[in-house]
Amino acid sequence: MVTDRYGNRLYECTAEAAGHLDRAVEGLLFFRPDFPDAVQDAVSACPSSPLAQAFAAYLGVLGTESRDAVEARQRFAEFSAGLDHSALPHREHMHMAAARAWLGGDMGRAGQVLEELVVESPRDPLALAVGHQLDFFTGDATRLRDRIGGALPAWETEDPHRGPLMGMYAFGLEESGHYDRAREVALAAVERNPHDVWAIHAVVHVHEMQGRFAEGIDYLDARLDDWASGTLLTVHNWWHYALYALEAGDTDTATRIYDAVLHHKDSTGFVMELLDAAALLWRFLLAGLDQDARWQTLADAWAERADPPYYAFNDVHAVMAFAGAGRLKAADEFIAERRRWLTLDGTRPTSNHAMTAEIGLPVCEALVAHVRGEYPAVIDLLWPIRRRLHTFGGSHAQRDAIQRTLLEATLRANRHDLARRLLGERTGLSPHSPYNWLGRARLADSLGEAGRAAAARAAATELAAPAAGRLSRSPHRAYLTTRGAADQ
Repeated sequence: MVTDRYGNRLYECTAEAAGHLDRAVEGLLFFRPDFPDAVQDAVSACPSSPLAQAFAAYLGVLGTESRDAVEARQRFAEFSAGLDHSALPHREHMHMAAARAWLGGDMGRAGQVLEELVVESPRDPLALAVGHQLDFFTGDATRLRDRIGGALPAWETEDPHRGPLMGMYAFGLEESGHYDRAREVALAAVERNPHDVWAIHAVVHVHEMQGRFAEGIDYLDARLDDWASGTLLTVHNWWHYALYALEAGDTDTATRIYDAVLHHKDSTGFVMELLDAAALLWRFLLAGLDQDARWQTLADAWAERADPPYYAFNDVHAVMAFAGAGRLKAADEFIAERRRWLTLDGTRPTSNHAMTAEIGLPVCEALVAHVRGEYPAVIDLLWPIRRRLHTFGGSHAQRDAIQRTLLEATLRANRHDLARRLLGERTGLSPHSPYNWLGRARLADSLGEAGRAAAARAAATELAAPAAGRLSRSPHRAYLTTRGAADQ
């Protein structure tokens, strides 16, 4: 009987393939760029292994790349057609069912199947890691937290792979608003594994949500060698660094990071990287900062992809790029094509249908309306869905670009009542954020309250100063130059 390193039996699997699967799972847990090679090695070593084939199917959808998903769906269908499903042990049966559901577009069902699996197999790290990503893609913060939290008691303290599960749990805690506990668990995970970039990422999110940007900069600077190159999360963690810089008012650092890491002539063109690039430039746009040359290059990259409807969260960022570049006709055509797709006769509903209809299209339309200066329309589109944005995926930090668009529209449309409400909510949750205090200053200016405006600006300056000071002596600039942060 062949088992993996976690004690799980492997059906129709050789010892060689089991070794490759162990290596692939570890690579997935630690976001190593070579883990897909290990998956393919497992399939090559034992093409009859259902778990290897299911892992290969997951690989086709984890990147939210539509082309990869199409290819994975075809390979999986060919394998599944020749398989005696009645002979499968329960674990392999469940992984096959989850992979089939996700490839078929039912992300909710896939996540549910994997959740059922880990109830009886809590030491199945593949089910936990893939399910965790599904919870992220569907914006289910409670499951993002509890899927991992419920399984952790089955992992002994000394188990070397308990650490990355703690990092996942920390991210779920953060997205659920348990910031102190999230930071505690994430720091413990990084203490166990300094290169656990998902746990580092969880710490970064906590600082972002609490508006503690100086502490976030210190933390990232202290661990540059652990996260800043050579991982699948390299670009995204640099994006977080750039957000810290923007909050501190340091646009030079943010643009330096954009050019060195987020989007440049050697960028891969992978959608995950283009998302971060669009989200950063959109924050520049909201701040009234001209980035036309960067927008044009980025819009070209999105246009070259010509993605079919697959994941509404990606679509929103494509429209950000088109609208930001002033290509409003292209943005309108993109939106119209997605709307036609929703109404096609015979189209089988998928998770993305609901995401697109309920969140994706209104957000896309609001982005275009914002660039056109139609701020009342932005409010009409975003206000009704502002508390449901999570249902089309992403993190609070990522979706904040949309929340900021709504706030900006209320300020520009002189909807003082709505602006006051939004700023009250934001400042209550993150009283240390300079951005929130600058928004309060703008609102006070509109109301003719000069004293309140001055006080709010003074608060913003005071809050930004520590982060700006950290950036002025940060090692990140030399690191970008000497190590080549574009080494993904």
